[in-house]
Formats: sequence, structure tokens, C-alpha cells
Amino acid sequence: HTPTHFHLTELPVHCPPLGLESMRVHDSQIRASSTLRTGLGPHRGRLNIQSGIEDGDMYDGAWCARHEDKNQWLEVDAVHLTKFTGVILQGRNSIWSWDMVETYKVQLSNDSYKWQTCMNGTQEAIFQGNLNTETPVLALLPVPTVARYIRINPQTWYSNGTICLRAEILGCRVKDPTDIYASEEDRVSNDNLDFRHHNYKDMRTLMKSVNDECPNITRIYTIGRSYMGLKLYVMEISDNPGKHELGEPEFRYVAGMHGNEVLGRELVLNLMQYLCQQFKEGNERIVRLITETRIHLLPSMNPDGYEVAYEKGSELAGWADGRFSYEGIDLNHNFPDLNNIMWNAQEKALEKSQDTSKVPNHYIPMPEYYTNEDAMVAPVTRAVINWMEEIPFVLSANLHGGELVVTYPYDCTRDWAPKEDTPTADNAFFRWLATVYASTNLVMSNPDRRICHYEDFQRHNNIINGGAWHTVPGSMNDFSYLHTNCFEVTVELSCDKFPHASELPVEWENNKESLLVYMEQVHRGIKGVIRDKQTKKGIADAIIKVDDHEHDIRSAEGGDYWRLLNPGEYKIIVWAVGYFPSMRRCTVGMEPRATICDITLTKTPAEVLKQIRARGGKVPQDVQLRVRALRLKKLRASTKVLNQRRESQRLSRHSSKARAAARKA
Repeated sequence: HTPTHFHLTELPVHCPPLGLESMRVHDSQIRASSTLRTGLGPHRGRLNIQSGIEDGDMYDGAWCARHEDKNQWLEVDAVHLTKFTGVILQGRNSIWSWDMVETYKVQLSNDSYKWQTCMNGTQEAIFQGNLNTETPVLALLPVPTVARYIRINPQTWYSNGTICLRAEILGCRVKDPTDIYASEEDRVSNDNLDFRHHNYKDMRTLMKSVNDECPNITRIYTIGRSYMGLKLYVMEISDNPGKHELGEPEFRYVAGMHGNEVLGRELVLNLMQYLCQQFKEGNERIVRLITETRIHLLPSMNPDGYEVAYEKGSELAGWADGRFSYEGIDLNHNFPDLNNIMWNAQEKALEKSQDTSKVPNHYIPMPEYYTNEDAMVAPVTRAVINWMEEIPFVLSANLHGGELVVTYPYDCTRDWAPKEDTPTADNAFFRWLATVYASTNLVMSNPDRRICHYEDFQRHNNIINGGAWHTVPGSMNDFSYLHTNCFEVTVELSCDKFPHASELPVEWENNKESLLVYMEQVHRGIKGVIRDKQTKKGIADAIIKVDDHEHDIRSAEGGDYWRLLNPGEYKIIVWAVGYFPSMRRCTVGMEPRATICDITLTKTPAEVLKQIRARGGKVPQDVQLRVRALRLKKLRASTKVLNQRRESQRLSRHSSKARAAARKA
């Protein structure tokens, strides 16, 4: 039997996956006739399961049978009576082995003892399996059949390999009055949101509907276009959309950097709807968040890649289809590598016995190679960089999929180590940010959850330094931290990169609190305005340094700044061109609101003199006296340094003569 192929949203019988890939199906529900070894047991026979590089004993990339004959099977217990409609098959995930099932039969049972083979008319149906190890292949049953158990029975397999497969089962639950578990319905959301997958057209329609419903707090704008010309739409949510308000922090969520990791896209779209609805209903928490924060939501950074994945559907896109941009660029490696520029500068300073604190640790400029017209930089990457430079973002999260963990900078390791803990100067606060999301996520915080693929992030409390997981040069997180004031983490939202639409309500509930509480962290630390003492005007580009934190930030155009910090007392030093430095001590409390720490700077007399002359005015006598005193002070200081240098040289010559005389003696 050669099955008809459909997009999953077009299936004649609209049944969702049971949940082998998403882990809804427990390991105990999957059995097999035999197992090649522990790491290739039935628990690994899940669609898109990934193996470790080593193909480790516990975490290989498929179920594999011990024996190579037609009596082998992989069995799934659906627990409830289910109308089975189809099977999706994949080969083994491995860089060392090439194994796949080419044809198979399907058997069904109500008690797991008596089995009936799926028929195609009067003959046993033979279903087409895989021609390679990664591409998922869907086969629909000729007649949807109600049963509790289903078996995949391989008939032929790749001649130079063995019987190995990864699978997903499609089926609709059937109401059964004798089912003792009938009351255990799937958890759904009470929020009235549009829970489905939105292609480019649907996404625009949804965003427009939110804007129409809440015009006073929303604004839609674009930051650029993809290679294929699709616009990068952003939804702004604020009590004064379209304007940066002095002292109000800017927050962003970015989703869809990898086009096939689609859950973040849908969560961001859900978040837009939720914030609008709750604001209208007067939810105090949401009203406060929108009133005190300017929120920017970019649901699709890689719309070209998403459209590729969407065309194939939630189970058939595989692990990589749509991941890259249209030009084949991985956007997560496409930002300038500023880490090594900073580290190399620090090493050179050490070699010359110079003070490494003088090496820039923030606002590191773009390298020349990156600004060339022929540089391999995606249009969407350039658009996002321009966006970062135009808006003084304070906090961000980059939403991905395929794992359950929150990672924090640095993502790139020193000396190109494959994996190595590489902390920033703000490591403690980044760990706090990651923990805030992970500890409130209903799946990550569940101690009984199954690991997704081959790494157990539970032992790290579901957070990890990016470099300690795997090095990523040119990540958006590291660039954001080193080129702007913005702190950013990556959230891996689910084991399944492309969950079926039926699972979106549950995923929203898993992440709703995390999305909200993470945004609220933008109000931690200190904030204030750097002003000119005389004119009271804000000073842009003033450098704010926290003592013992080797990462500075700068004030925004109006002089306002935000410095994310954990509770404690801090010595803050501020300086700007043409002003005397100023120091102040500020205390950060345990409450989730920033401590106001306004600072005024006094112009140097030389700067005052320069401005008066530029205006063609007469220099007041007191200013002339202050300038003269400053020049004398500088002259005395430089004379002192010069005399010390001369004395040091004289002593050095004397010492050399003494050593020479001693050698002659």
C-alpha cells in the first residue's frame, strides 16, 4: 500500500499526534519485541529524538531491534480507546550509523494479546517507510480504526543497516463509558486566545485584530524585511505607544530566530492578545506592567524559514527544515563576534603590563569585516541590530525550541573550547533571570519530567551558561550584552520544536506565568537620570560604572538609564565628556522595583569656557579664575610625574654603573 501524503492541517481525518515527540506519551506506554541495547530501547523510538555525539548508552537516536526479522515490533499503549488514523516514521538519528525501516505493517489491539493487521481491502497493508534517516514520512491507515494499542511491524529495512525507527502516532480519543481514566481529560487553557499556527498572512491578521481591539495601548511597526521580502512586524504595548518615556524601561521578546522552532511565535502572539484582554478587564498586574513598561514583541525574526516549516506541518517538518534563513544562514551565529575582540584586547593589555580595566567592556563597536557590503549577514540580522541601536532596551529573551532549559551569556567560549562555563561580569544576575523563567515554567519545574533528548538539565535546575552547553560565536545574546545595555537570555521552550496545534493551549499555560514574571524583572536594580547640574537637562552617553562589576552601561538620549542588579549596596561612578566624574552609593532592595538613583554632573571649567566662546560671549571672571586654577593643578601634576620619571632614570643609571663596577672588581 502506498499512502497518500497530506499536510497535517489538511488530513481527511483530523486527528492529532498522541504525543511521542512532545513526551505526553510516557516511556511506560512504549514497548518493543526486542532491544539492541539499553540506549536503543523503545523509550527512544520517538519522532525527532536526538542522540548525543557519542551515541551514548542511554541516549541513542532511535529504537533498534536486537533481531533482524519480520517479527519485530514497536508498540504504543494509547491508554484510552483511540481512533488511529496514521503513522509517521523516521530513521535513526546518528552521525555514525545509517539505519531506517523501508516498509512496515501496522497491527491493532484492544487488549495487547489479540492483534489484527491493518488491511488494504483483502490484503495486509504494507506502508512505505523511510528513504533516508531524517525525513519524516506519513502513512494514513486505509480505514481509521478504533483500538487501544498499536504496533509498528517492520518488513524491510536498509540493507546495510538494522531495524531502527523513530515514530509518532496519529489518533483521536474515543469516549468510552467503561474507561476508568475517562475523567482525566487533557488540561486546556481558560484564556480565550487564538490557539492555532499562524502563517505570515494569519499572523498579520491577528496582530491587526489586537491593535483594533486595544488601539490606545498598542502599535504595530516594522523593522525591516527578510530576504524574500516578508516584513518583520513588531507589536508595541505601552500606555503611550510610539514614544520612549523618560525613566520607563524598554523590554523585548524575540521569537522565531530558527523558523522551525515555532512555539515561541505562537506564545508571543498569545501574549499580545492576553495583555490586551487583561488590560481592558482591569487586571491590576497587567495594567501596572503596561503602564510602567514599554513592551516590544517580535513574533517572527525568520519569516522565510517559518514558511518552509509551516508548509510541511507540525510533524513532517523534521528537525531542521526551516531552521535557517532563505540564504542558508543560521541567525544564531550571524551577529558580530564581539567576545573575542574584547578578550584579545584584554590579553594584549596584559602582555604590555597595562591596566585591563581600561579595555572597553561595553558598547564594543562593530568590527570592520562585518560592515562590508559582501559580508555574509542576513537582512533580518541587520534589521534587528538597527532596532537594538535605536531603542534603549534593558531586558530581552530570545525564544527557541527543541529543549527545556534557559541559557544565559556568554554563549561563546574563550579559545574556541567546545563547551566551557564562560560567565559575564553580571553572572549572578543572569542566573537570577534564568531561574525566574525556569522555576515558574510548569514543565521545567516538574521534577518528574522526562529529559528531552540526551542532556539532563534538571541537575542544573534547568538553567545553564550558554558556553557550558555548547559554544555559539556570534550569538544575539552576547552581542546584545556587549554592544548595547540590554541583558538577554535564551529560553528553550519545549522538547518538540513544532508542537501540534492541539498542544498550544497547554503550552500557553506552561509558559504564561514565566512570560509575565520575566518581563517584571526589568524593574529590578537601579535607574535614574543623569543631568547637567546647571541646566538640569539630561546627558546622553554618560558612562555608568558599578564598582566591582566590569561591565558599564550608558545613558539614553534623554539621560535616563537602567542598571539591572541583584539586591545589595553599590558604589556608582558616572562620567561624561566635558564633566567632572560623580560618585554615589545606591542600595537595591528585595522588592521588584528599581531604586531611583539620579545623578547630576558638573561641567569642567574648560568645557564651560569652550561653550561660552562658541556663543561669542564674554568669559566671566570667576570662570577665568577656575580655568587658571585647573591649568595650574594640571601643570603641578605633570611636573611631579616628570620629576619622578627623571629620578627613576637617574637611579637606574646609578644602579647600572654600580653593577658594572662590581663585575670589574
